[in-house]
Amino acid sequence: MIFRFKRLALLISLPMFITGTVAGISVIASSAQAQSAEQSEKEVLYWYDPMYPQQRFDAPGPSPFMDMDLVPRYAEEGGDSASMLIDPSVTQNLGMRVTPVTRESISQTVEAVGTLAYNERDVAIVQARSAGFVEKIYDLAPEDVIAENAPLADLLFPEWLAAQEEYLALRGMGEPQLLAAARQRLRLAGMPSEHIAALERSGKASISWTITSPIGGVLRSLDVREGMTLPAGASLARINGLDKVWLDVAVPEAQASNLTMGQKVEARLPAFPGKSLEGVVAAILPEANLDSRTVRVRVVLPNPDQLLRPGMTADVTLSRDEAEALVVPTEALIRTGRRTLVMLAEDDGKFRPVEVMTGRETDFKTEVISGLDEGQRVVASGQFLLDSEASLRGLTVGPEQAPGTTSSALHEAEGTIVGLEDDMVNLSHGPFKTLNMPGMTMAFSVADTALLEGLQEGTRVRVGVSETDEGLVIERIEQLGDQP
Repeated sequence: MIFRFKRLALLISLPMFITGTVAGISVIASSAQAQSAEQSEKEVLYWYDPMYPQQRFDAPGPSPFMDMDLVPRYAEEGGDSASMLIDPSVTQNLGMRVTPVTRESISQTVEAVGTLAYNERDVAIVQARSAGFVEKIYDLAPEDVIAENAPLADLLFPEWLAAQEEYLALRGMGEPQLLAAARQRLRLAGMPSEHIAALERSGKASISWTITSPIGGVLRSLDVREGMTLPAGASLARINGLDKVWLDVAVPEAQASNLTMGQKVEARLPAFPGKSLEGVVAAILPEANLDSRTVRVRVVLPNPDQLLRPGMTADVTLSRDEAEALVVPTEALIRTGRRTLVMLAEDDGKFRPVEVMTGRETDFKTEVISGLDEGQRVVASGQFLLDSEASLRGLTVGPEQAPGTTSSALHEAEGTIVGLEDDMVNLSHGPFKTLNMPGMTMAFSVADTALLEGLQEGTRVRVGVSETDEGLVIERIEQLGDQP
């Protein structure tokens, strides 16, 4: 009985199932037809492969890259090759944050490492003025810190004896001219002024002289010992002053353009935690370090307590004066390695990727040299999702331009042509400041071979280059007036 009941139930429900299924299929078919009709009414801009969105096709068909059909891009999707339309609800769900481009006063700071060194302008060298002997050396050794007028050694000069006796003999004759000539002979023999004055007071000849340090500081070298014979002009000692010390700072050459004479410097030494020293840039040395690619900057620091010792290290901050500049939040930048982008927010929920040229960076904000105008709005949060969408849609990216302009920004530098071959130029160029690229010698492709007409090796030129997927390409060449 149970089995017959189940069969009966099955026979009753089967027509209902079939009816429902057919109805569902009818609904799906109707929906698909409606969707197809809706899509057929849309304007198709082009067809593309989602894996290669930059390649566009005028007609549908199979993709030449993947085993799939080409996908249409409709006009309502914002596929105008410049901007894209994003639904406001999507932007809200993503937590997208938009901030305006502002003009603010910013200061450039460069962080570097420095080392204390002796002040080579504060050096005293003690020499023997005449041939003689070393009678006594005082208890000193190199690297001792000595005071001014500290005794170094006692020397004997036998040649002084005859000149002193001649002077004493002429002093009693009452001949002023002869006495002046005898005094001049004492000076030419190397006798110091204080020794001559002592001779005039005492009237006794002396061949012993105690040499002293003319300045206070560090005894860098002591080159004499007791009993040594000294020729005239022999070096006895070298003393370095400690009233001021040099701070040699290694600055990356990419930031060398931000260095100026008199620039403020703040130094922090691990030896004195919590204490900072202030100074100014006294010299920018002309030679860069080939190994570290750094430029040396010399800073003079006062050292009244002589606590700063050469060899100490310091963390250095070099600051420039504040200047007005366009700034955006640093987090709004999309750095691809080849260029820097921002997502520009336009009216009606449209977004457009824009290439910008950046400069100084401070306090989580970055200077925008070109590409944006004050008052424009950029995406500061969620911009990477928009960038991915823009890549999938194959949107073209370029710098922001005023209406009616078509020129693009070029990176310029000066250099000398060292070789020409077909459409290539081997150029020894200076730094491309807008690219943070140091000067070097390298080969460039030329956008048009007509640019090479009239050029030869050794010609000084100014070039304008653009960034491409194949590298830097010369778009403009201008010969400079002064040729070697």
